[in-house]
Amino acid sequence: MCSTRATFRHSTAPPGGPPGDPAARHDGHPPTTLGHDEGCPDHGGVDEVGTDPRVIDADVTAAVRAVLDRLLAVRLARARELDAVFAEDLAARVTDFTRRGGRRIRPRLLWWSLRACGGGTPAQVRAALHAGAAVELLQTCALVHDDLMDAATTRRGRPALHTAVARQYGDIPRGAARRLGEAAAVLAGDLALAWADDVMTDLLLDGDDLPPEAPARVRDIWRGTRTETIAGQYLDIQGQATGQPTPARALRAACLKSALYTVERPLALGAALAGAGQEATQALCRAGRCAGLAFQLRDDLDDLFADPDVTGKPSGGDVREGKPTYLMAVARARAAEGDPVTLGVLDASLGRADLTESGLDRVRDVLTATGTRDVVQEKIERLCRQALRHLAAADPEPGPAAALRTLLTAITGTPGHAPDPAGGLPFAAALGTGGTEAIR
Repeated sequence: MCSTRATFRHSTAPPGGPPGDPAARHDGHPPTTLGHDEGCPDHGGVDEVGTDPRVIDADVTAAVRAVLDRLLAVRLARARELDAVFAEDLAARVTDFTRRGGRRIRPRLLWWSLRACGGGTPAQVRAALHAGAAVELLQTCALVHDDLMDAATTRRGRPALHTAVARQYGDIPRGAARRLGEAAAVLAGDLALAWADDVMTDLLLDGDDLPPEAPARVRDIWRGTRTETIAGQYLDIQGQATGQPTPARALRAACLKSALYTVERPLALGAALAGAGQEATQALCRAGRCAGLAFQLRDDLDDLFADPDVTGKPSGGDVREGKPTYLMAVARARAAEGDPVTLGVLDASLGRADLTESGLDRVRDVLTATGTRDVVQEKIERLCRQALRHLAAADPEPGPAAALRTLLTAITGTPGHAPDPAGGLPFAAALGTGGTEAIR
């Protein structure tokens, strides 16, 4: 039994920003309290939030945050024991980036999948919250690396990690500072992935009280998730470098990079921890894949047509970066059927970092005139309907099913397909502000 208790305070560094005052918490809360002995399983945060599933149902995000706080505090303390520079330049940034994450949509999907499949024992609660924390650390890895590959200077309104490190070392030659920032981002992403694997390994080693097949199923899902995420990211940058892919190829990349990792795999993890049967698990996975694809297609549309104040990112970023999105693949396929002028507008615009707002307007006009915008919108709505049918086929518990319906329709931006049922979450609370960017 872990009985040693100690107090530790976080750095106030913003995500990717320079380290701040280590004696203060950035969110105004009291210091994080640790309950950890060497050789004891690290149940970070669960003893504070408890294992009553009905309590966690009321605020899944807060429960996951509490577990993350504890797990990250332990790891940051160990990093500081290794080396102060490493701890403040990398470990503190990974810690703060993860703690300041988006709306924790993946852990929430995981949790409600567990509950929809009837899970809720103390062991399942602990495992689900830790799996959710591991998924959030995997998300940190993906975003830090994604910002580096995209040469993005900001993330969530703050300097991207590679940018922040380069600025911190602004007193050395610019080229050396830039290379240091890039290398730091690679290592920071690797560190987040290592921590995610640590959390999952501890979960599996401590899984004796889970359903018999759960540890093996979780291991297989986690193994697949990591590889799929990397494959999807590579297809994305490969397509960007080599030219616009076909619509089918763009959908493949979107499935691997976004649909599986964002929705399907979290649902599969929850079902596995609950010990759900094969039919229910497959139905949930189908629901997740449909909703995940719809989420990515919605993100593609939002990039050009949504209000930047709502999405949280500048309009037209995908066009300026030449992203091989399904939206652009469909537009090119339609223009190639006999509209050289329209095809010329797309060719002249994609990948132009200096594209003006009027240039973006011309791209918007093309997407509207060719019917591409309507085609993608209709596909999103069709995928959402399919997702809800698959969810119903899983025969989930009624209350958790209502929460899942609301979350799935929220991430696809199609709330009209799922009126808030009794016991469901209000749509406004499903994601909060920030649109699809809040999930990133």
